[in-house]
Amino acid sequence: MKTLPAGLQAHLDSGATTLCYCWKLTRGDGTVLGFTEHDIDLTFDGVTFTASGGFTATQLVQNLGVSVDNMNVDGALSDSSLSEDDLAGGRYDGASVELWRVNWQDVSQRLLMNSATLGEVTRNGSSFSAELRGLTHKLGQKTGRTFQRTCGAKLGDSRCGVDLSLSQYHGTGQVDAIDSGRVFTAIGINSFASDWFTAGLLTFSDGANVGLAFEVKRHLKKSGSVLVELWQRPLFDVAPADGFTITAGCKQMAGPCHDKFDNIANFRGFNLMPGPDAVLFYPKRGGGQDGGSLVGN
Repeated sequence: MKTLPAGLQAHLDSGATTLCYCWKLTRGDGTVLGFTEHDIDLTFDGVTFTASGGFTATQLVQNLGVSVDNMNVDGALSDSSLSEDDLAGGRYDGASVELWRVNWQDVSQRLLMNSATLGEVTRNGSSFSAELRGLTHKLGQKTGRTFQRTCGAKLGDSRCGVDLSLSQYHGTGQVDAIDSGRVFTAIGINSFASDWFTAGLLTFSDGANVGLAFEVKRHLKKSGSVLVELWQRPLFDVAPADGFTITAGCKQMAGPCHDKFDNIANFRGFNLMPGPDAVLFYPKRGGGQDGGSLVGN
């Protein structure tokens, strides 16, 4: 149950309201954007909610219990607010959203209706439709550890403990020459051994893909050149002199955890778990000197 501020309650009791929706969107890179369905810009909490996007919203559905609250927001793509390239490039994936109900004549009269994350986004020409998912949608995701040989931690997180800011675990470089859309030679990381960044993460620091991160499929030193291959072709063309940062790769196995990172104490896998041979083992009849018989004749 929500408690309305006194001013907003009085406005609702007046019988004639001037209300609109406002959205505050915070991307993973810290960028904060504000949008409103009203026809003029509104400002509160240090954020300007622009009306240029042409936003409209469907009915907000809220449920009791742990059912997921859903709402769709439709709008127009524009260079000044939301661009198709930004959406396609994943810059808004998992962004947090605050939905406000605001009296546009007096923005101090407002109420936070819901907090959500940005879900599925569909694009059609110059418009888009975004799904807002209530926080309870996270309850439908699998959590907890899995009994497996490989490590379940992410390199550098709190469970892993490896400090990726150390010089031996990250490097900065530039694209030298383009081999294909996701393969290029690089300069600036020549001091690292071949395969050091395989399974790591490369983040562009400038160029058309600035801020976008991609997993490294292969890192190879050959004939004095450094070759980097990404698993995914970047959304925008990679150009010579594009800068990037790159972090060491972890193949989630006990051996590299010990040898490469000296971090076996924090290994989160079960590398000594019995394999298929132990599961499928059964007694056999027969005898012999080799000790392979468990049951005599």
